Amino acid sequence: MIKKFLAAGIVSLVSMHPAMASDVSQEKVISGWYNLILRLVRHTATYSPPLASRNFAYLGVATYEAVASGDPNLESLAGQIHDLTPFPKREVGKAYDESVVLNAALASSMSYYFGNTGPSGQNAMKSMTSKMETGVTVGVAKDVADRSEAYGEAIAAHVIDWSKSDGGADIKNLGFPEHYELKKGPAHWVPTNQQGMQQVPLLPDWEKNRTFALPTSATCELQPPPDYSEAPDSEFYKQAKEVHDTRNALTPEQTAIARFWSDDPMLSPTPPGHWVSILIQIADHDHLPAKKTADALARMGIAGADAFIGCWQTKFKYDLVRPITYIKKFIDPKWETLLITPPFPEYPSGHSVLSGASASVLTAVLGDKYAFDDATHIKDKIPARHFDSFEAAAKEAAISRLYGGIHFRAAIERGLDQGHCIAAYALKLKTEK
Repeated sequence: MIKKFLAAGIVSLVSMHPAMASDVSQEKVISGWYNLILRLVRHTATYSPPLASRNFAYLGVATYEAVASGDPNLESLAGQIHDLTPFPKREVGKAYDESVVLNAALASSMSYYFGNTGPSGQNAMKSMTSKMETGVTVGVAKDVADRSEAYGEAIAAHVIDWSKSDGGADIKNLGFPEHYELKKGPAHWVPTNQQGMQQVPLLPDWEKNRTFALPTSATCELQPPPDYSEAPDSEFYKQAKEVHDTRNALTPEQTAIARFWSDDPMLSPTPPGHWVSILIQIADHDHLPAKKTADALARMGIAGADAFIGCWQTKFKYDLVRPITYIKKFIDPKWETLLITPPFPEYPSGHSVLSGASASVLTAVLGDKYAFDDATHIKDKIPARHFDSFEAAAKEAAISRLYGGIHFRAAIERGLDQGHCIAAYALKLKTEK
Protein backbone atom coordinates (compact mmCIF):
# COMPACT_ATOMS: atom_id res chain seq x y z
CA MET A 1 0.00 0.00 0.00
CA ILE A 2 2.99 2.29 0.28
CA LYS A 3 3.18 3.81 -3.18
CA LYS A 4 5.33 6.89 -2.81
CA PHE A 5 3.12 8.32 -0.06
CA LEU A 6 5.65 10.93 0.97
CA ALA A 7 7.08 11.67 -2.44
CA ALA A 8 3.65 12.62 -3.75
CA GLY A 9 3.33 15.49 -1.26
CA ILE A 10 5.62 18.44 -0.95
CA VAL A 11 8.08 17.63 -3.70
CA SER A 12 5.59 17.49 -6.57
CA LEU A 13 3.84 20.69 -5.50
CA VAL A 14 6.85 22.79 -4.70
CA SER A 15 8.49 21.86 -8.01
CA MET A 16 5.29 22.12 -10.09
CA HIS A 17 5.63 23.79 -13.47
CA PRO A 18 3.04 26.50 -14.18
CA ALA A 19 1.89 24.67 -17.31
CA MET A 20 0.52 21.89 -15.08
CA ALA A 21 -0.99 24.18 -12.48
CA SER A 22 -4.56 24.10 -13.79
CA ASP A 23 -4.79 20.62 -12.29
CA VAL A 24 -4.12 21.77 -8.70
CA SER A 25 -7.17 20.42 -6.93
CA GLN A 26 -8.22 20.96 -3.33
CA GLU A 27 -6.92 17.44 -2.65
CA LYS A 28 -3.45 18.45 -3.83
CA VAL A 29 -3.55 21.66 -1.83
CA ILE A 30 -4.30 19.70 1.37
CA SER A 31 -1.66 17.08 0.65
CA GLY A 32 1.03 19.60 -0.15
CA TRP A 33 0.50 21.85 2.85
CA TYR A 34 0.00 19.05 5.36
CA ASN A 35 3.13 17.23 4.27
CA LEU A 36 4.99 20.49 4.89
CA ILE A 37 3.26 20.91 8.24
CA LEU A 38 4.46 17.47 9.32
CA ARG A 39 8.02 18.42 8.41
CA LEU A 40 7.84 21.73 10.25
CA VAL A 41 6.44 20.23 13.45
CA ARG A 42 9.59 18.17 13.94
CA HIS A 43 11.83 21.18 13.34
CA THR A 44 10.05 23.75 15.53
CA ALA A 45 11.28 23.69 19.12
CA THR A 46 8.04 24.75 20.79
CA TYR A 47 6.04 21.92 19.23
CA SER A 48 5.69 19.61 22.19
CA PRO A 49 2.83 17.08 21.80
CA PRO A 50 0.21 19.23 23.60
CA LEU A 51 1.03 22.32 21.54
CA ALA A 52 1.13 20.27 18.35
CA SER A 53 -2.33 18.90 19.13
CA ARG A 54 -3.66 22.42 19.67
CA ASN A 55 -2.33 23.78 16.41
CA PHE A 56 -3.40 20.74 14.40
CA ALA A 57 -6.92 21.45 15.66
CA TYR A 58 -6.90 25.05 14.49
CA LEU A 59 -5.35 24.12 11.15
CA GLY A 60 -7.96 21.40 10.75
CA VAL A 61 -10.80 23.81 11.44
CA ALA A 62 -9.39 26.35 8.95
CA THR A 63 -9.03 23.61 6.34
CA TYR A 64 -12.55 22.35 6.87
CA GLU A 65 -14.16 25.80 6.88
CA ALA A 66 -12.37 26.74 3.65
CA VAL A 67 -13.72 23.61 1.96
CA ALA A 68 -17.18 23.84 3.54
CA SER A 69 -17.62 27.48 2.58
CA GLY A 70 -17.89 26.47 -1.07
CA ASP A 71 -20.02 23.36 -0.59
CA PRO A 72 -23.74 23.97 0.06
CA ASN A 73 -24.06 20.49 1.55
CA LEU A 74 -21.56 21.12 4.35
CA GLU A 75 -22.30 22.75 7.70
CA SER A 76 -19.96 25.24 9.37
CA LEU A 77 -18.53 24.32 12.78
CA ALA A 78 -19.28 27.84 14.03
CA GLY A 79 -21.66 27.68 16.96
CA GLN A 80 -20.81 24.03 17.54
CA ILE A 81 -17.30 24.45 18.99
CA HIS A 82 -16.73 26.55 22.09
CA ASP A 83 -16.64 30.29 21.34
CA LEU A 84 -16.32 29.85 17.54
CA THR A 85 -18.48 32.59 16.02
CA PRO A 86 -19.83 32.64 12.44
CA PHE A 87 -17.32 33.12 9.66
CA PRO A 88 -17.36 35.97 7.15
CA LYS A 89 -19.73 35.33 4.25
CA ARG A 90 -18.84 35.18 0.57
CA GLU A 91 -20.07 37.96 -1.69
CA VAL A 92 -23.41 37.00 -3.17
CA GLY A 93 -23.33 36.42 -6.91
CA LYS A 94 -19.54 36.56 -7.13
CA ALA A 95 -17.36 33.73 -8.43
CA TYR A 96 -14.73 32.00 -6.27
CA ASP A 97 -12.10 29.40 -7.03
CA GLU A 98 -12.15 26.71 -4.34
CA SER A 99 -8.48 25.75 -4.59
CA VAL A 100 -7.43 29.39 -4.28
CA VAL A 101 -9.64 29.84 -1.20
CA LEU A 102 -8.23 26.74 0.48
CA ASN A 103 -4.64 27.53 -0.40
CA ALA A 104 -4.92 31.06 0.96
CA ALA A 105 -6.48 29.81 4.19
CA LEU A 106 -3.68 27.30 4.75
CA ALA A 107 -0.86 29.63 3.69
CA SER A 108 -2.07 32.36 6.03
CA SER A 109 -2.63 29.89 8.89
CA MET A 110 0.82 28.40 8.45
CA SER A 111 2.45 31.82 8.59
CA TYR A 112 0.91 32.33 12.04
CA TYR A 113 1.10 28.90 13.65
CA PHE A 114 4.69 28.36 12.49
CA GLY A 115 5.81 31.93 12.90
CA ASN A 116 8.59 30.88 15.29
CA THR A 117 10.04 28.06 13.21
CA GLY A 118 13.68 28.32 12.15
CA PRO A 119 15.19 29.83 8.97
CA SER A 120 14.92 26.62 6.95
CA GLY A 121 11.26 26.29 7.91
CA GLN A 122 10.58 29.90 7.00
CA ASN A 123 12.21 29.38 3.63
CA ALA A 124 10.17 26.22 3.05
CA MET A 125 6.93 28.09 3.79
CA LYS A 126 7.90 30.97 1.49
CA SER A 127 8.75 28.55 -1.30
CA MET A 128 5.52 26.60 -0.86
CA THR A 129 3.44 29.78 -0.72
CA SER A 130 5.00 31.16 -3.89
CA LYS A 131 4.76 27.96 -5.91
CA MET A 132 1.25 27.10 -4.71
CA GLU A 133 -0.08 30.61 -5.34
CA THR A 134 1.25 30.40 -8.88
CA GLY A 135 -0.12 26.92 -9.36
CA VAL A 136 -3.67 27.45 -8.12
CA THR A 137 -4.21 30.76 -9.92
CA VAL A 138 -3.13 29.72 -13.43
CA GLY A 139 -6.18 29.89 -15.64
CA VAL A 140 -8.23 31.74 -13.01
CA ALA A 141 -9.45 35.27 -13.79
CA LYS A 142 -7.56 37.85 -11.74
CA ASP A 143 -10.63 39.26 -10.03
CA VAL A 144 -11.75 35.76 -9.05
CA ALA A 145 -8.27 34.85 -7.82
CA ASP A 146 -7.98 38.05 -5.78
CA ARG A 147 -11.44 37.64 -4.28
CA SER A 148 -10.82 33.98 -3.47
CA GLU A 149 -7.46 34.69 -1.88
CA ALA A 150 -8.90 37.47 0.27
CA TYR A 151 -11.70 35.19 1.42
CA GLY A 152 -9.32 32.35 2.31
CA GLU A 153 -7.24 34.80 4.32
CA ALA A 154 -10.39 35.99 6.10
CA ILE A 155 -11.18 32.42 7.14
CA ALA A 156 -7.65 32.01 8.51
CA ALA A 157 -7.83 35.35 10.35
CA HIS A 158 -11.12 34.34 11.97
CA VAL A 159 -9.63 31.07 13.24
CA ILE A 160 -6.45 32.77 14.40
CA ASP A 161 -8.34 35.44 16.35
CA TRP A 162 -10.45 32.74 17.98
CA SER A 163 -7.37 30.71 18.92
CA LYS A 164 -5.70 33.59 20.72
CA SER A 165 -8.13 33.41 23.64
CA ASP A 166 -7.89 29.68 24.45
CA GLY A 167 -5.12 29.89 27.06
CA GLY A 168 -2.47 28.09 25.02
CA ALA A 169 -1.36 30.78 22.60
CA ASP A 170 1.57 32.15 24.60
CA ILE A 171 4.13 29.45 25.44
CA LYS A 172 7.21 30.54 27.35
CA ASN A 173 10.37 28.61 28.16
CA LEU A 174 9.22 25.78 25.84
CA GLY A 175 6.33 25.14 28.22
CA PHE A 176 8.32 24.60 31.43
CA PRO A 177 7.21 26.96 34.23
CA GLU A 178 9.82 29.11 35.93
CA HIS A 179 8.24 28.38 39.32
CA TYR A 180 6.62 25.09 40.29
CA GLU A 181 6.43 23.33 43.61
CA LEU A 182 6.64 19.54 43.42
CA LYS A 183 4.13 17.57 45.48
CA LYS A 184 5.63 15.79 48.45
CA GLY A 185 5.50 12.04 48.97
CA PRO A 186 6.85 8.96 47.16
CA ALA A 187 3.68 8.49 45.07
CA HIS A 188 4.20 11.76 43.23
CA TRP A 189 6.12 12.75 40.12
CA VAL A 190 9.75 13.79 40.37
CA PRO A 191 12.14 14.75 37.54
CA THR A 192 13.49 11.76 35.63
CA ASN A 193 16.57 13.33 34.02
CA GLN A 194 19.19 15.97 34.71
CA GLN A 195 18.19 18.54 32.07
CA GLY A 196 17.85 21.91 33.77
CA MET A 197 14.43 23.05 32.57
CA GLN A 198 12.97 19.56 33.01
CA GLN A 199 13.24 19.73 36.78
CA VAL A 200 9.65 20.92 36.56
CA PRO A 201 6.89 19.27 34.48
CA LEU A 202 5.82 20.33 31.00
CA LEU A 203 2.76 22.59 30.75
CA PRO A 204 1.19 21.87 34.15
CA ASP A 205 -1.64 24.34 33.44
CA TRP A 206 -2.58 22.90 30.03
CA GLU A 207 -5.81 21.50 31.51
CA LYS A 208 -7.01 25.09 31.94
CA ASN A 209 -7.10 25.70 28.20
CA ARG A 210 -10.45 26.11 26.51
CA THR A 211 -11.65 22.81 25.10
CA PHE A 212 -13.07 22.49 21.58
CA ALA A 213 -15.97 20.00 21.67
CA LEU A 214 -15.38 18.45 25.10
CA PRO A 215 -17.66 20.15 27.68
CA THR A 216 -14.85 20.53 30.27
CA SER A 217 -11.36 19.17 30.81
CA ALA A 218 -12.75 16.79 33.44
CA THR A 219 -15.70 15.47 31.41
CA CYS A 220 -13.99 12.15 30.63
CA GLU A 221 -11.98 11.93 33.84
CA LEU A 222 -10.70 8.48 34.77
CA GLN A 223 -10.93 6.52 37.98
CA PRO A 224 -7.82 6.76 40.19
CA PRO A 225 -4.77 4.66 39.34
CA PRO A 226 -4.00 1.65 41.55
CA ASP A 227 -3.22 2.74 45.10
CA TYR A 228 0.43 3.53 45.58
CA SER A 229 2.21 0.85 47.56
CA GLU A 230 5.72 -0.47 48.08
CA ALA A 231 4.52 -3.90 49.21
CA PRO A 232 5.57 -6.69 46.80
CA ASP A 233 2.09 -8.22 46.87
CA SER A 234 0.32 -4.95 45.99
CA GLU A 235 -1.21 -4.20 42.59
CA PHE A 236 1.01 -1.14 42.20
CA TYR A 237 4.20 -3.14 42.76
CA LYS A 238 2.99 -5.85 40.37
CA GLN A 239 2.41 -3.31 37.62
CA ALA A 240 5.87 -1.86 38.17
CA LYS A 241 7.36 -5.35 38.09
CA GLU A 242 5.59 -5.98 34.79
CA VAL A 243 7.23 -2.89 33.27
CA HIS A 244 10.62 -4.02 34.62
CA ASP A 245 10.32 -7.59 33.37
CA THR A 246 8.87 -6.66 29.99
CA ARG A 247 11.67 -4.19 29.30
CA ASN A 248 14.30 -6.75 30.27
CA ALA A 249 12.90 -9.42 27.95
CA LEU A 250 11.88 -7.41 24.90
CA THR A 251 11.60 -9.28 21.63
CA PRO A 252 12.86 -7.66 18.40
CA GLU A 253 9.24 -7.05 17.40
CA GLN A 254 8.40 -5.34 20.69
CA THR A 255 11.50 -3.17 20.37
CA ALA A 256 10.48 -2.20 16.84
CA ILE A 257 6.97 -1.30 18.04
CA ALA A 258 8.33 0.88 20.85
CA ARG A 259 10.61 2.78 18.49
CA PHE A 260 7.98 3.10 15.76
CA TRP A 261 5.56 4.88 18.11
CA SER A 262 8.15 6.81 20.14
CA ASP A 263 7.34 10.05 18.25
CA ASP A 264 9.68 12.24 20.28
CA PRO A 265 9.53 16.03 19.81
CA MET A 266 12.13 17.40 17.38
CA LEU A 267 12.76 13.87 16.07
CA SER A 268 9.29 13.21 14.64
CA PRO A 269 5.99 14.94 13.84
CA THR A 270 4.97 14.11 17.48
CA PRO A 271 2.09 11.73 18.37
CA PRO A 272 -0.66 14.05 17.03
CA GLY A 273 1.32 14.51 13.83
CA HIS A 274 1.79 10.76 13.50
CA TRP A 275 -1.98 10.29 13.31
CA VAL A 276 -2.33 13.21 10.88
CA SER A 277 0.38 11.55 8.79
CA ILE A 278 -1.67 8.34 8.71
CA LEU A 279 -4.69 10.26 7.43
CA ILE A 280 -2.74 12.15 4.76
CA GLN A 281 -1.11 8.93 3.55
CA ILE A 282 -4.53 7.31 3.22
CA ALA A 283 -6.01 10.40 1.53
CA ASP A 284 -3.23 10.38 -1.07
CA HIS A 285 -3.25 6.63 -1.64
CA ASP A 286 -7.02 6.11 -1.69
CA HIS A 287 -7.81 9.42 -3.44
CA LEU A 288 -10.19 10.64 -0.75
CA PRO A 289 -12.28 13.65 -1.78
CA ALA A 290 -11.19 16.92 -0.18
CA LYS A 291 -14.38 17.29 1.85
CA LYS A 292 -13.89 13.90 3.52
CA THR A 293 -10.22 14.58 4.29
CA ALA A 294 -11.06 18.06 5.61
CA ASP A 295 -13.83 16.64 7.80
CA ALA A 296 -11.44 14.04 9.23
CA LEU A 297 -8.67 16.61 9.78
CA ALA A 298 -11.05 18.87 11.69
CA ARG A 299 -12.61 16.14 13.83
CA MET A 300 -9.31 14.41 14.54
CA GLY A 301 -7.63 17.73 15.32
CA ILE A 302 -10.44 18.69 17.70
CA ALA A 303 -10.47 15.27 19.38
CA GLY A 304 -6.67 15.29 19.67
CA ALA A 305 -6.54 18.75 21.22
CA ASP A 306 -9.29 17.86 23.67
CA ALA A 307 -7.48 14.59 24.39
CA PHE A 308 -4.39 16.41 25.62
CA ILE A 309 -6.43 18.85 27.69
CA GLY A 310 -8.38 16.02 29.31
CA CYS A 311 -5.31 13.84 29.72
CA TRP A 312 -3.38 16.67 31.39
CA GLN A 313 -6.25 17.31 33.77
CA THR A 314 -6.02 13.69 34.93
CA LYS A 315 -2.22 13.61 34.92
CA PHE A 316 -1.88 16.55 37.25
CA LYS A 317 -4.78 15.56 39.45
CA TYR A 318 -3.07 12.30 40.40
CA ASP A 319 0.54 13.43 39.74
CA LEU A 320 1.74 9.82 39.70
CA VAL A 321 5.37 8.76 39.88
CA ARG A 322 6.98 7.37 36.72
CA PRO A 323 8.03 3.70 36.44
CA ILE A 324 11.74 4.48 36.24
CA THR A 325 11.68 6.32 39.57
CA TYR A 326 9.80 3.57 41.38
CA ILE A 327 11.67 0.65 39.78
CA LYS A 328 15.13 2.06 40.48
CA LYS A 329 14.17 2.67 44.10
CA PHE A 330 12.37 -0.57 44.95
CA ILE A 331 13.16 -3.22 42.32
CA ASP A 332 16.39 -2.68 40.39
CA PRO A 333 18.66 0.37 40.86
CA LYS A 334 20.50 -0.33 37.58
CA TRP A 335 17.38 -0.66 35.43
CA GLU A 336 16.94 1.63 32.41
CA THR A 337 14.08 2.31 30.01
CA LEU A 338 14.24 1.75 26.26
CA LEU A 339 12.68 5.13 25.53
CA ILE A 340 13.24 8.51 27.16
CA THR A 341 10.72 9.16 29.92
CA PRO A 342 8.79 12.38 29.14
CA PRO A 343 8.90 15.18 31.76
CA PHE A 344 5.42 15.02 33.28
CA PRO A 345 3.32 12.71 35.49
CA GLU A 346 2.53 9.13 34.49
CA TYR A 347 -1.23 8.54 34.65
CA PRO A 348 -2.72 8.21 32.07
CA SER A 349 -0.58 7.63 28.98
CA GLY A 350 -0.84 10.57 26.60
CA HIS A 351 -0.08 8.26 23.67
CA SER A 352 -3.01 6.09 24.68
CA VAL A 353 -5.48 8.93 25.09
CA LEU A 354 -4.47 10.58 21.82
CA SER A 355 -4.43 7.29 19.91
CA GLY A 356 -7.80 6.19 21.27
CA ALA A 357 -9.31 9.52 20.24
CA SER A 358 -7.72 9.55 16.78
CA ALA A 359 -8.65 5.95 16.03
CA SER A 360 -12.26 6.61 17.05
CA VAL A 361 -12.50 9.53 14.63
CA LEU A 362 -10.89 7.73 11.71
CA THR A 363 -13.04 4.67 12.27
CA ALA A 364 -16.19 6.81 12.23
CA VAL A 365 -15.16 8.74 9.12
CA LEU A 366 -13.55 5.97 7.07
CA GLY A 367 -15.02 2.80 8.53
CA ASP A 368 -14.12 -0.14 10.73
CA LYS A 369 -11.61 -2.74 9.47
CA TYR A 370 -10.01 -0.11 7.23
CA ALA A 371 -6.63 -1.70 6.47
CA PHE A 372 -3.65 0.55 5.82
CA ASP A 373 0.14 0.77 5.88
CA ASP A 374 1.76 3.46 8.00
CA ALA A 375 4.96 4.81 6.46
CA THR A 376 5.28 7.85 8.73
CA HIS A 377 8.92 7.17 9.58
CA ILE A 378 10.09 5.71 6.28
CA LYS A 379 12.50 8.60 5.66
CA ASP A 380 14.10 7.86 9.01
CA LYS A 381 14.73 4.30 7.81
CA ILE A 382 12.06 2.90 10.14
CA PRO A 383 10.02 0.37 8.13
CA ALA A 384 6.32 0.86 7.57
CA ARG A 385 3.86 -1.19 9.59
CA HIS A 386 0.58 -2.70 8.45
CA PHE A 387 -2.67 -2.46 10.41
CA ASP A 388 -6.03 -4.07 9.78
CA SER A 389 -7.90 -1.25 11.51
CA PHE A 390 -7.39 2.10 13.21
CA GLU A 391 -8.20 0.55 16.57
CA ALA A 392 -5.46 -2.03 16.06
CA ALA A 393 -2.99 0.80 15.44
CA ALA A 394 -4.20 2.63 18.56
CA LYS A 395 -3.75 -0.46 20.72
CA GLU A 396 -0.23 -0.96 19.38
CA ALA A 397 0.64 2.69 19.98
CA ALA A 398 -0.62 2.34 23.55
CA ILE A 399 1.20 -0.87 24.43
CA SER A 400 4.39 0.54 22.91
CA ARG A 401 4.71 2.64 26.08
CA LEU A 402 4.92 -0.52 28.17
CA TYR A 403 7.64 -1.87 25.87
CA GLY A 404 9.44 1.46 26.13
CA GLY A 405 9.40 1.23 29.92
CA ILE A 406 7.64 4.51 30.53
CA HIS A 407 4.05 3.62 31.55
CA PHE A 408 2.22 1.22 33.83
CA ARG A 409 -0.53 -0.95 32.32
CA ALA A 410 -3.35 0.95 34.03
CA ALA A 411 -2.25 4.20 32.36
CA ILE A 412 -2.14 2.46 28.97
CA GLU A 413 -5.47 0.65 29.02
CA ARG A 414 -7.48 3.36 30.76
CA GLY A 415 -5.89 5.99 28.56
CA LEU A 416 -7.43 4.36 25.50
CA ASP A 417 -10.81 4.46 27.22
CA GLN A 418 -10.42 8.16 27.96
CA GLY A 419 -9.52 8.84 24.33
CA HIS A 420 -12.62 7.04 23.08
CA CYS A 421 -14.77 9.04 25.48
CA ILE A 422 -13.27 12.36 24.37
CA ALA A 423 -13.58 11.56 20.67
CA ALA A 424 -17.31 10.97 21.05
CA TYR A 425 -17.82 14.72 21.46
CA ALA A 426 -15.93 15.55 18.26
CA LEU A 427 -17.99 12.93 16.46
CA LYS A 428 -21.22 14.65 17.54
CA LEU A 429 -20.32 17.73 15.47
CA LYS A 430 -22.59 18.19 12.46
CA THR A 431 -20.78 18.64 9.15
CA GLU A 432 -23.45 17.68 6.63
CA LYS A 433 -26.74 19.53 6.17
